[in-house]
Amino acid sequence: MKCLLITGASTGIGLQTALQFIKAGYHVVNLSRRPCPVAEVTHLNCDLANPNFLESIENELVDVLKNATQIVLLHNAAKLANDQIDNTSSDALREVLEINIVAPNSLNRFVLPHMKPGSSIIYVGSTLSEKAVPGSFSYVTSKHASVGMMRATCQDLAGREIHTACVCPGFTDTEMLRTHVPEDVMPAIANMSAFGRLVSPDEIADTLLWAAGHPVINGAVLHANLGQVER
Repeated sequence: MKCLLITGASTGIGLQTALQFIKAGYHVVNLSRRPCPVAEVTHLNCDLANPNFLESIENELVDVLKNATQIVLLHNAAKLANDQIDNTSSDALREVLEINIVAPNSLNRFVLPHMKPGSSIIYVGSTLSEKAVPGSFSYVTSKHASVGMMRATCQDLAGREIHTACVCPGFTDTEMLRTHVPEDVMPAIANMSAFGRLVSPDEIADTLLWAAGHPVINGAVLHANLGQVER
């Protein structure tokens, strides 16, 4: 049994990724507070902001992982806040890092003992993993850290035939984007790609499925943004 263990598959990129992996023959397990609306997806309810989130799902998770011949661990869930360096408390920063960085680390440590050769750990980064814009201090910080974690993952797992990559979406038409970007600004955001449109969630899902199946990209950062226009 091939298994996709994904965080945040209730909507957006995560939801489309779950659908793509199901079509590819994977058993999909979603970890989040909101269930994935796809009936074939196994939902394990948990709050990634809680440092002890694994305690409530540990037994169910082991039951799934122990039968998997190949595991794709896909770190998709993330928290985005509109904040700046001069107004972000350390407690607020910790809340973002707990979901975006600490939870992936906890999952890595839990899942790795069950991973056989051919498995993979895929991180969902962002255009802001390797650049910055004003007003997204904690998100930029955490997404830069995701790239560092992915690269460290590659080095530490050398010889185990488990590969990793960080796929960095550009501006993607998701609930998260529309929550944080005013509707009247959306056309300008779309025009920041060379195609003059937003990336669709299924385009990112396709890229994630491809990344999971191609170990040659081990350690790579893949920008999936339709060509970011720099002005």
